[in-house]
Amino acid sequence: MPKETALVEEPNLPQKNDTSDVANEAKPASAEVSEKYDASKIDKLEGLEAVRKRPGMYIGDPDERGLHHCVFEVLDNSVDEHLAGFCEHVEVAIHVDGSISIRDDGRGIPVDMHPKWKMPAVELVLTNLHAGGKFGQGAYKYSGGLHGVGAKCVNALSDWFKVEVSRDGSVYYMEFARGVTARKLEVIGTSKHTGTLITFKPDATIFTITTEFKSDILANRLRELAFLNPGLEIVLKDERTEKGERFLYKDGIEEFVRQIGKNKQVIHPKPIVLSARKDEVFVDCVLQYNDSYTDQILCFANSIANSDGGTHLTGGKRPGDFRRRRARRSGLRVERETAKPAL
Repeated sequence: MPKETALVEEPNLPQKNDTSDVANEAKPASAEVSEKYDASKIDKLEGLEAVRKRPGMYIGDPDERGLHHCVFEVLDNSVDEHLAGFCEHVEVAIHVDGSISIRDDGRGIPVDMHPKWKMPAVELVLTNLHAGGKFGQGAYKYSGGLHGVGAKCVNALSDWFKVEVSRDGSVYYMEFARGVTARKLEVIGTSKHTGTLITFKPDATIFTITTEFKSDILANRLRELAFLNPGLEIVLKDERTEKGERFLYKDGIEEFVRQIGKNKQVIHPKPIVLSARKDEVFVDCVLQYNDSYTDQILCFANSIANSDGGTHLTGGKRPGDFRRRRARRSGLRVERETAKPAL
């Protein structure tokens, strides 16, 4: 067998009796880390400091993807209002000053004083990690957000963050600066409608690569959400170009699948639609076969994409596996599938 040889370039180390400058440089420098490790070396980050200190733990890298993820975190709350049956219209607007706003016609974030934490509920959910209404208290039966983290992280990573809530006949307003309350909750007007308007400007000291929102990136996600939530109207406006788009799909994911197969040779023109409910779990599955050699399967749970699949994907595949195994045990011939589903 051939012998593998590794060539390693070694540094020119000083000889034992060498007193040159190189030898002096080779000596280890005094350690900067203190050998003393006690309680004085332990610190605790207050409020949203941890988010600003380690943003990657909450939104991923603070690059272009992370920048737009902030919009989606706020947007998911509006979609959750739709899933709860209280929101039909969402508007996303990119402003000329580099800020962005998300408005919905949901119930509006609660503004009354929290009985335990003694602060307005809207301030609590926007400044305290793991504070929210999605921990089984009854406000939401289905939601994409589960940890009470999203919007307050956006608040922490924004140069400024403003919230306007319409409910109970009044319009309430608050301001924050880098996660800290800058203007206390106050009533600024009256309204016959309900909903929440959030406007924020990304902090350039956090998003050092870019703070510019791309309308095409936003449009792709808004379109996807409109497909997944039939009846929800989502409007995107870009004040920089004075252009906009409207997304509303009556047939939901059936239209989604038709669009995916638009430029492919489909085996059957009408997608197969399967829907079922067990207890409080709803399942929708739409598929359409085409003549390609690869399949494209997209999974979602409460409008959140599951890129790694999940039990819903595993369960969706098992019936076919079961039928093939049963056919083999019965001595029947099982043909190899050549057509692949679009979703």
